[in-house]
Amino acid sequence: MEAGERVLNRWQDWVGTFTGVVALTVVALPVAAVVMWVLAHRRSANGAEQAWRRSVAEVGMVHGTVPGVWMILLPGEEPGVVRGALTLVPLRDLLEMNTGQIVGNLLVFAALGFFVPLRFAALASISRILALAAGFSALLEIAQYLWLDRVSSVDDVLLNAAGAGLAAMASRHWWRARSGTPVLSPAA
Repeated sequence: MEAGERVLNRWQDWVGTFTGVVALTVVALPVAAVVMWVLAHRRSANGAEQAWRRSVAEVGMVHGTVPGVWMILLPGEEPGVVRGALTLVPLRDLLEMNTGQIVGNLLVFAALGFFVPLRFAALASISRILALAAGFSALLEIAQYLWLDRVSSVDDVLLNAAGAGLAAMASRHWWRARSGTPVLSPAA
């Protein structure tokens, strides 16, 4: 049976391929929704403030970030045989990346960037989100190089952080309003 004809028929296909991780992420959506609902209802019953907001943010950042990190940590085609590559020159690899790689790198920490400032007021700034995403991304790139025989690139770190920053900007209205900081009007 060719690889193209095979459709997630072994457990390795589910946990060890990009397609499998995406499929598991979609399959886990109802579970994430139930977890979010249970958390919110338990918090509401205990009189917690912003129970739904906190629950949505926590489940959203975990369910949205774990699959991307999981894909980053998948080993290369020949782990232990072929040594990973390291690229430290900014923007060199970006020119050779296809659209899927660029979009994928932008999405890895997008959920984290969107939801973390909603959940943790201390992290509610674009610069803090960029630093958090860049730090996590650098750790993952180091792991890729040392143990997974994959290409580790500073461009991946830049794209991962940029995706988190863009997502944080998309949710900025909600976390700025919560912190009491006035939200600038479009005319300002």
